[in-house]
Amino acid sequence: MPDDPQWPTEDDDAESVAAASQSTVQVNRPSVDQPTMRFPLAAVLSAPSTQEPLRSSPVRSSPNATGPGQAAPGVPTAGSGAPGGPSGEAAGGKSHGAIGPEVGQPRAVPVRVEPKNDRTRVVPRPEQKTTELSVPPGKTARVDQLPHLEQSWFDKPVKSDRQQHQQQSRPEQTRRVDQLQGQAPPRQEPQRQEPQRQEPQRQEPQRQEPQRQEPQRQEPERQEPERHEPQRHEPQRHEPQRHEPQRQEPQRAEPARPVPPPRQESRDLPVTGYEEEPEDRLAEEPRKSRKPLFAVLSLLVVAALAGATIYAVDEFGGTKAIETRPPAAPANVQPLVKAATAGAPAPTPAGVKQALTGPAGNSALGTLTGSVIDPASGTALWQQGDTTPATPASSLKILTAAAALLSLEKTDRLSTKVVQGAEPGTVVIVGGGDPTISGAPGRSVYPGAATLDDLVGQVKAKGAVTKVQFDLSRYAGEALGPQWESVDIAGGSVAPIVPFMLDGGRIDQTNVNGARTGSPAQAAADVFAQRIGAPGATAGAAPAGAQVLGEIKSASIEQLVDNMMQISDNVLTEAIAREIAIKTGNEPSFAGGVKAVRDVLSKNGFDLTGANFVDGSGLSATNKIPAKLLTDVLTTAAKPTLDDARTAKLRPLLTALPVAGGSGTLAGRYGGTAAPGKGWVRAKTGTLTGVNALAGMVVDVDGRVLVFSFMSASNRNPETEVRPALDVLAAALRGCGCS
Repeated sequence: MPDDPQWPTEDDDAESVAAASQSTVQVNRPSVDQPTMRFPLAAVLSAPSTQEPLRSSPVRSSPNATGPGQAAPGVPTAGSGAPGGPSGEAAGGKSHGAIGPEVGQPRAVPVRVEPKNDRTRVVPRPEQKTTELSVPPGKTARVDQLPHLEQSWFDKPVKSDRQQHQQQSRPEQTRRVDQLQGQAPPRQEPQRQEPQRQEPQRQEPQRQEPQRQEPQRQEPERQEPERHEPQRHEPQRHEPQRHEPQRQEPQRAEPARPVPPPRQESRDLPVTGYEEEPEDRLAEEPRKSRKPLFAVLSLLVVAALAGATIYAVDEFGGTKAIETRPPAAPANVQPLVKAATAGAPAPTPAGVKQALTGPAGNSALGTLTGSVIDPASGTALWQQGDTTPATPASSLKILTAAAALLSLEKTDRLSTKVVQGAEPGTVVIVGGGDPTISGAPGRSVYPGAATLDDLVGQVKAKGAVTKVQFDLSRYAGEALGPQWESVDIAGGSVAPIVPFMLDGGRIDQTNVNGARTGSPAQAAADVFAQRIGAPGATAGAAPAGAQVLGEIKSASIEQLVDNMMQISDNVLTEAIAREIAIKTGNEPSFAGGVKAVRDVLSKNGFDLTGANFVDGSGLSATNKIPAKLLTDVLTTAAKPTLDDARTAKLRPLLTALPVAGGSGTLAGRYGGTAAPGKGWVRAKTGTLTGVNALAGMVVDVDGRVLVFSFMSASNRNPETEVRPALDVLAAALRGCGCS
């Protein structure tokens, strides 16, 4: 059974008495079985609101009626003569009685009220029944008359505990009719009646909603609306729909749609004095357009960019940072380095002597010999024991490099080959005199060096190898030079001179002064055999005319000369001396190399009087040469013109010299009082026990090129005293200006 209805209070009945006395308008249809309907005259004739047309108030049948044609106690039925009826007698209650048709009679359907000029007419729909109904004007209200500040009586419905529990169990969101009113345009809708039915079916009235698009709603459930009334008049209330009742709404243009049966919980939808909003409206708020959101976001992005721009302008220089300025005038460049020409003021011997007197008198230099020459004029500017033979140490490499440039083609390369051995699967490595082959690519101290992996790859491509041999017949004589000390091998100064080795015999390929191996050929051949997949290598001879299986070549002679001068590599120097010997028809040995160097220099007009050396690297302490021989070779290389054929060949010798404070063996020198010579002095160093030498060239402050050679025999500390003293001596020539 449904819950008992909630009847109005005495205050509500009192207000309805006064409202019932007002005039009403009766609308009749010319039909015997059609009842009439009455409306308050004031409500009908009142002008419609400018905000929303007048709506009719829905009145529903009450489930509390006792039967057909009967009314609930205290509730009058229209036309019955009961109090509150059309006779105008005292009202006994609100119109909540049974007003629907009796069983077997046609159902009453709503009518449509249409205002026309100053009159109002009620247009019945075809095949519809009406019921005479007295609607007090106090019960009729319009949405636009509802206040929005005061909470109405409808906001506080009186519900039983069961209804409250069922209302809380609904998951749908409660929406208010006044909220939906602000979203929908004005419209008119007819009255509805809800007779009792057993079969759940629903029909909705036809709505006229211009300029409105209603979104599809999925949930038919409606929530209790929240309304506001201007005054606490008697409200009309309806009991929630139960399982047994079924309401029928006026026929719409579209066919009736089957609706799922109501849920088990009760539906508490109190009437607010207005026609109920369609369920599809109350189920969910219409989707709002996202255009305003996008517009707001766009404005925020623009504002952020503007703020960032203002911050950047203020933070990084203000308006000056964004000003467009004309390009600056070209800078007046005054290069510090000037072209060295013969037109520069020529220094005088007196001026050079005066400049060198102090530095040359340093006691740390011990016995000092040397000379200074102007290559442009050939004038000797300073001389001190320049013809006296002295130990040159590594400065002797200047003679070997000059002989190589004068006798060998600058583009010549040293070739290492692998040929087919006398037995199947046997290969022979033929040493070609290149000590710079790199065993670890990218780790060599020799720029442009060939790689062992290249050679191995070429041989592998020709077939399997089962045996490896190496041929060292290119060189002759002893592997170590006269007076060489074996400790120099472990010290990294030298390795046995053989025509096949890796990285100059170094154990650590990247360490210029690191320890070297005492058997460089065997070590290199074993690495080759390992990489090609054969057992350890052995010494052997290559068959005459054997097929070449692989070949690699070194960097050019000119580059090799440059490299040996920069890092003062003794092994590479001795290999080049042997190549000079081979080129000149001499034995490729220490003695043959020395003879070849002397022959080439003498042939090119250099006076070797007093020169006595046994190797090409200057490692032997028995080597003796005069300082003048070194300055003579450098003077030829530094002549301002190329009229002399020797000058053109010897020019690379100057660029091969290390730069003071910048490269090679002079990279860490020229500090302190010798700093003025940094970058201006280019010279070859020489160091042995008790011997230090420096020979090269310098450009003075007047732009004149001067060549020099200094050899010192001193037992003083070479690192802290002797070498710095030699550097100051050469730097003095830089600041000479001795014209």
